[in-house]
Amino acid sequence: MAHTMRVPLLCAGFAAAFAAGLLANRLVPQAEAQSGPPPLTPQIINLFSMTDEEIGNLVPNTDLRSRTLVTTPDGTVAVQSGNVLRHYHADANEIQLILQGEGSFWLGDREVQVKPGDLIVIPRGVAHAGSRATTGRFRALAIKLPPQRAGDTVPAPAP
Repeated sequence: MAHTMRVPLLCAGFAAAFAAGLLANRLVPQAEAQSGPPPLTPQIINLFSMTDEEIGNLVPNTDLRSRTLVTTPDGTVAVQSGNVLRHYHADANEIQLILQGEGSFWLGDREVQVKPGDLIVIPRGVAHAGSRATTGRFRALAIKLPPQRAGDTVPAPAP
């Protein structure tokens, strides 16, 4: 007789556990996948009419202003104005299109002359910047592939 009583109790226990699971599923908030960057929106951005103030505040201890314009899981696009000390990125490739300003730009172990229209390809690990504008203030469109992670700006000694 004890055996015949256990089966109904066991079935009732399973039913109660199942019902409790369903109830908990409705009451406990579900973990959601981390959302990525905001979706791209169609837009036109005139980089030549942007003021330095619209680009942003000076990055501490530099003469550089930067404003990220596009963020995707694969890369970022930013506009930069000014100058930054020589550095490299261990994990991100960088491509810069010079929009304004002329002068010298460190690329690896050589100092080169750049002007508006020049496209600078900077593979990860290659020291760059430390530029000196001789005409105007440098303004560049900077593309980072993949997106630059926090802490991936490594100071580079002068050559």
